[in-house]
Amino acid sequence: MKQQELIPHLFRTEFRKITSVLCKLLGLAQMEIAEDIAGETFLLALETWPYKGIPENPAAWLHAVAKNKAKNYIARSNVFNTKIAAELKHTTPCAQEIDIDLSEKNIKDSQLQMMFAICHPSISTEAQIGLSLRILCGFGIEEIANALLTNKETINKRLFRAKEKLRSENVKMELPGDTEIDKKLETVLLTLYLLFNEGYYSESSDNVLHEDLCMEAIWLTSLLAENEKTNQPQVYALLSLMCFHASRFAARRDKNGELILYQDQDETLWNEELIAKGMYFLNMASTGHVISKYHLEAAIAYWHTKKEDTREKWENILQLFNQLLRIEYSPIAALNRTYALAKANGVAEAIVEAEKLNLADNHFYFTLLGELYKDLDSNKAKQNFEKALILAKTPTDKQTIQKKIGALSAG
Repeated sequence: MKQQELIPHLFRTEFRKITSVLCKLLGLAQMEIAEDIAGETFLLALETWPYKGIPENPAAWLHAVAKNKAKNYIARSNVFNTKIAAELKHTTPCAQEIDIDLSEKNIKDSQLQMMFAICHPSISTEAQIGLSLRILCGFGIEEIANALLTNKETINKRLFRAKEKLRSENVKMELPGDTEIDKKLETVLLTLYLLFNEGYYSESSDNVLHEDLCMEAIWLTSLLAENEKTNQPQVYALLSLMCFHASRFAARRDKNGELILYQDQDETLWNEELIAKGMYFLNMASTGHVISKYHLEAAIAYWHTKKEDTREKWENILQLFNQLLRIEYSPIAALNRTYALAKANGVAEAIVEAEKLNLADNHFYFTLLGELYKDLDSNKAKQNFEKALILAKTPTDKQTIQKKIGALSAG
């Protein structure tokens, strides 16, 4: 790997490791100090590697520099604390005595603990996602802004407020106890689910960023699956769902970034390895007595890996959507159910159900109605596509809808 590619790659993989371990050592109140130390470490790499050459083990070099910088910071803090707080009976241990453990096990443990700390209920879901991208995924502020379709100033303010909240709430970096783990795990899973969706359904024009977001969400969920305290059925179900969805990445957009609808995708581009992983994790999720929304969504995604347009497939998907809506209603799930209903029972029944939803501010709603009407009433189909065109936000969505209108006119 070339030097200009190596440092950004290492920043993504090592920044989060260094920051998580240092936060565990220094405390969450010192999160910005941990980030600064990690950032300064990479700055030194940028300054020295072009002249001295890339070290034989670049990651080990970064870890060693980070350790030294952390020890220097602790030593300076000790001197300061000794001068202004001499009346205290104890101070922070000497920097030389502190073991800054960057072993693989401690890195994973620290990242898992950080995940639970970031997903604290005192901070907003948006902030949880932003902090996860920054601290756990190693995303730069500009990347986060692009991914979340906002600007750097907004992201900086959001992260600052979240860190202040974690500080004021005195949140600790630790795994919850047995009595709390289920409730707190639920919050973590929701954040990871939303993080994945930010990538999968992103309206950003950066296709690489879409995939990066999803792969990071898969990696973080894998950390939960690997730990004996958190490897619960709903974790495997979410991991399965992510793998099934990610398997169709290469087929979802054309070379211009335009979305390719499911029925038009080239299944030879689907990733068979990810589909196999999805099936494995879905099987792992089958223990226990609770069926979560992740189980149902993963099962729906499983049936979507079978391209054959059979009645059995769509009846299964329809029943799964019915069950999902009973557990947790959402307008989007209800909208997707109407497509399955059309495939299983015909478009006439689906149109009746779709129009009951009346999602007047959702361009997907009018796009679906246009699809349902196109073989029955081309005028109504065109009216719905035109409404969708007005509501669509991105150029690629507008292009997709405009093509549908064009196809109706040509027909």
